[in-house]
Amino acid sequence: MRPPGGELPRARALEERNVRPLLLSAWSLTVGCTASVVGQVQDIEPPLRPEAVRFGGLVGARLTATAEGRLLKLDEDALLAGFRHRPGSQDWVGEHVGKFLHAATLAWVYTRDPKLREKIDRVTAELLKTQLADGYLGTYTPDQYWTSWDVWVHKYCLYGLLTVHQYTGNEAALDGARKLGDLVCRTFGRDKRDLLRSGTHVGMAATSILEPMVMLYNATGETRYLDFCGYIVWSWSQPHGPHLLESLLSHGKVNQTANGKAYEMMSNLVGLCELYRVTGKADYLKACFNAWQDIVDNRMYLTGGTSLGEHFQADHHLPNTGHVSENCAQVTWEQLNVELLRLTGEARFAEVLETLIYNHLFASQHPQGWKICYFTPLEGTKPYDGGINCCTSSNSRGVALIPTFAYSVKGREVYANLHAQASLGFDLDGRHVVLHQSGDYPDRGYLHYEVEAAGTEPVSFALHLRVPAWCPEPQVELNGSDLQVRRQDGYAVIDGQWRIDRRPTVVEVKFPLPAQLLEGAFENDGLLALRRGPLVYALDEADNPGLPPLVGVGLSESAEATVAEASPAQRTWPGEQLLELPGAVAPALAEAGALPVLRLRPFADAGATGTRFRVWLPDQDALKRLRFSLLVGGTESWSREGNVNGSLIDGDTGTFRVTFDGTSQREDWYAVSLTELVTVARVVYAHGNCYHDGGWFDASKGKPRIQLRRTRDGAWEDAATLDSYPDTTATEPKGLRPGQPFEVRFAPVQAYGVRILGAAATGDNTNQCFSSCAELQAFGEERAAKSKQGG
Repeated sequence: MRPPGGELPRARALEERNVRPLLLSAWSLTVGCTASVVGQVQDIEPPLRPEAVRFGGLVGARLTATAEGRLLKLDEDALLAGFRHRPGSQDWVGEHVGKFLHAATLAWVYTRDPKLREKIDRVTAELLKTQLADGYLGTYTPDQYWTSWDVWVHKYCLYGLLTVHQYTGNEAALDGARKLGDLVCRTFGRDKRDLLRSGTHVGMAATSILEPMVMLYNATGETRYLDFCGYIVWSWSQPHGPHLLESLLSHGKVNQTANGKAYEMMSNLVGLCELYRVTGKADYLKACFNAWQDIVDNRMYLTGGTSLGEHFQADHHLPNTGHVSENCAQVTWEQLNVELLRLTGEARFAEVLETLIYNHLFASQHPQGWKICYFTPLEGTKPYDGGINCCTSSNSRGVALIPTFAYSVKGREVYANLHAQASLGFDLDGRHVVLHQSGDYPDRGYLHYEVEAAGTEPVSFALHLRVPAWCPEPQVELNGSDLQVRRQDGYAVIDGQWRIDRRPTVVEVKFPLPAQLLEGAFENDGLLALRRGPLVYALDEADNPGLPPLVGVGLSESAEATVAEASPAQRTWPGEQLLELPGAVAPALAEAGALPVLRLRPFADAGATGTRFRVWLPDQDALKRLRFSLLVGGTESWSREGNVNGSLIDGDTGTFRVTFDGTSQREDWYAVSLTELVTVARVVYAHGNCYHDGGWFDASKGKPRIQLRRTRDGAWEDAATLDSYPDTTATEPKGLRPGQPFEVRFAPVQAYGVRILGAAATGDNTNQCFSSCAELQAFGEERAAKSKQGG
């Protein structure tokens, strides 16, 4: 087997492979280079320092976007304001500086950008200036110490300071971490303040300080920090605690553990893995295994993400729209998989990591790096945000973490976990060795391995290549001849010596990459998705001009896809490819003529231009069953331009429009006008979202009214009152849920449009008011079946 275009020259420059040259550092390549404690359990796959790896292709592009497109641009004053001027502007505003220090430090070790290092040093120094003499490093005033999210803020400050010390040797950072840790130990304990009652989500937010407290013990060897970690585990079992161990060791269902809050729960489990590494207590690891298996079996999206509405939901309840896969949760899911991979050396954890990284993690990050999604649906539009919030801060950590586990080196065992264009540098027998992994993966299923080292003597090590679940029998060749490899824990292991002379050892691996049409199950029954290798694809309006609304576009079960090169204007990384295949259109929307040819792009950058996209598409039978709102294709209008501007007729209750503009208006309205007369007998309104300062209709001033336009340019006339709408007030939304639908029926009426009208709510700010609308739909006399449009 040879790469396209012929054999790679042995000494081909790394720049030509789209990979930066490796720094030949004298530092240890393992992450834990500053640890003073040797735990009871040693990693099978220890993590690497980020500078040990250099990436090209998609992964390299996203690492660069994170460092240069976001971390270097973040406002330092915004990160520090809550510490300099207590109280902070928001309860958990102090978490961001710690998350920044963690992500930026990893990114600096990878890039060695001096500007990023200077910024890390400045932020660290300025943060430590705000630490009080007793060690306090939060954003609260004394009367509010250790309430709400104060412990949580300290958790991330501790995490950030320890990361800075670990990679830079900054002793001031370690000193600040000690003071913080000592304060926490003095404040909380069995005969002291109750940690559980000092945090939210059944105490899990506060007890998630477990991970950095284990890190502090590892860095210092001070047993008081380890004792405090034991207190945390003890606290879980208290009557008012989350009962993490008991629940996960008995039934193992994460949605039935504590309150099911995904981010906080998994953050505790990551800490539990760290504590297992120190103590060797088997139940700690078993609980994490059980949680992992339950998430993979019942609560993980095709794209590797997890959680809905920030919580673990019922088995297989994984809707494609709405508050899908909170970024904080998916990054912590990444961390949990990294921990289990390190501890076990089992490829199943790397399999999840590759799926998550190439799909949901990268999909939640704009290709240019600055904007991040809080939630990332599999259908609709991507709600990118360039501000500073918990999820934008988390995403950078998730991306910056990748170089630490993409490979692992332990003695003469080298593990390749994340297939990509990359090079790995490590020391062996007193020589610096560079393993080059070239090829255009994941766009093409070809990998070429070759070794560089000083001198001419062969290098001896075993290369463990992860075998993807979607390709259980890859073709492996050694110097052009088929090679039979041994299998171990999900890896193909290539033993022996690697020549580096004029006839170097070359290992070539080919993963066939046919496009796979996947049939949906449970809530995706009747839907199809397209996957090629590790990449999940999506239909994006930007690549398919002229298509009818995506809700009515689907696939044939017998369709075969062909690969198409993305044009320079379409691609966001070198070598990106699209897939083309014949599509199908719902009969109600189809026009005479040939079926459309659909172009699908990787979910990782679908919707990056603001257009709508969809991963799961209906099959032909499902298309025939669809019933569409009469308002599809109409003209939308509203009483005020707000700051959230989703469509009212896109069939997606996860996207919505608000009228928030800081002013007060007597009434708000949302309308859809048509050019042709239709007969309306049923109208559906879906609520958008509630905020602290409004976002709903105030029913105390009258329930919302449905109006129709009888003539093309005529006045709006009342047709019905939305009596099913709850008895809300200006300040109380009465349990309204995001996307909640309400319908009203009446005698059939011919109309050119539909409008909903009502008084807007003020929430806690009576100086203004606003409302929201996710969907406005209309149907004829026949009752419409539930459709994928949300009606």
